[in-house]
Amino acid sequence: MNTIYVFGLGAGDVKQLPVGVYRKLKQAHPLFLRTKEHPAVKWLEEEGIAFTSFDEVYEKHEQFADVYDDIVDRLTEQAKRGDVFYAVPGHPLVAERTVQLLFEAERRGVCRIVIEGGQSFLDALFTAVRIDPIEGFQLLDATTFRGEEWSPSLHAVFCQVYDSFVASNVKLSLMEQLPDDYPIYIVTAAGTKDEQVKRVPLYELDRETGLDNLTSVYVPPVKDEPLLYHRFETLRRVIATLRGPNGCPWDRKQTHASLKRYLLEEVYELLEAIDEGDDDHMVEELGDVLLQVMLHAQIGADRGLFSIDDVIRTLTAKMIRRHPHVFGDVTAETAEQVVANWEKIKEKEKGGGLSESILADIPKSLPGTMRAYELQKRAAKVGFDWDDAAPIWQKVEEEMAEFRAETSGRRRDRLVGEFGDLLFALINLARYYGIQPEEALQMANDKFARRFAYIEEQVRKSGRSITSFSLAELDRFWEEAKENER
Repeated sequence: MNTIYVFGLGAGDVKQLPVGVYRKLKQAHPLFLRTKEHPAVKWLEEEGIAFTSFDEVYEKHEQFADVYDDIVDRLTEQAKRGDVFYAVPGHPLVAERTVQLLFEAERRGVCRIVIEGGQSFLDALFTAVRIDPIEGFQLLDATTFRGEEWSPSLHAVFCQVYDSFVASNVKLSLMEQLPDDYPIYIVTAAGTKDEQVKRVPLYELDRETGLDNLTSVYVPPVKDEPLLYHRFETLRRVIATLRGPNGCPWDRKQTHASLKRYLLEEVYELLEAIDEGDDDHMVEELGDVLLQVMLHAQIGADRGLFSIDDVIRTLTAKMIRRHPHVFGDVTAETAEQVVANWEKIKEKEKGGGLSESILADIPKSLPGTMRAYELQKRAAKVGFDWDDAAPIWQKVEEEMAEFRAETSGRRRDRLVGEFGDLLFALINLARYYGIQPEEALQMANDKFARRFAYIEEQVRKSGRSITSFSLAELDRFWEEAKENER
């Protein structure tokens, strides 16, 4: 098996080359360079060292990933004929994707890889911006950067900021979390006589000229706490503090049971915000629901039973497991197919569902209308349902008659029971026509409140007490409200 020897050309000019690398480069043949756009290459030319660069590969492809794959394919093909020497900017093991791909080729038995060393640009960069990486440091590839990868509390260095396009992607991602004028540093040719360190506001990052393959961007850690309020780890720390020894007495005394009513209230307030179509209100109410989740998770953590990590891990695993058409090889082209797959997976997770009622996992704590709807829907999935509306209407009429009959009796328990049967039959009718009964009832509630408010307004205008109006007079205002809505 032939060997590919990989050299690092250092961060800048030839003065940064280790003596050992310097000597081996003079004897290397055949020698390939990932790019000749590097200060040390001028020395290679002056020394008469022959080389082949892969710069033309960059022109051939639109994506960097394709460039690196192509370079590695050419190197491994060359290695079939003998040993190969390959030089890259900086150190071979720092921000050098082609070397990682070569290691993969080595694991497949294609060739042997030997790293011959070199100087990383990081030492020079740390010196240029005067930071100690022991405080917490993150190195990010600007060409593949995604905003969620960045940790704002750490020193961050973005390498491979080749041009304004790459710089723009970094800028836009960071501006989603930082103020537009947050100070950053553009570092060019660190450690060489041409070194430049320029402090600029974030919004000017892609407006700077002179960006090239020797350019890095340094983002100082965020020290202003309010700038971190949007981060999950900040929220988690706040909740832990509230529940901690020196936290809030009210939060500390809460239990899973005591918080139940608050969770229910917050969910209904969220539903109201959704119905209003008020985005700002939704943001606030979603936060209140999240607060309840975080408090329950912190209570679990305080008791050593579970944490928010367990909640997120369980949810993530469930979403991946129940969406094989997205994360696996199952096909589902319609929403109906997705639901069918989902139910099959749920049944499999429960061990086939033969020993347990199909209604067992419908929570008894659901509001009555919602539980009735879910019970009927679940039973319908196994065929316990009417095919058309006629028998459902008939059932509603039967239940209405039975309820009316009980109103003349003296058995309150039977009266309540018949009224429940009537509601259950009406909910079945709503389900047939695709109506969510809870939603319909809320609309009716809102309509009543709106029309009654109109009645109150007319009463106020009259200067009289509402109790002085007859029902007929108040009903006339009601009809006016209906007409105004039309």
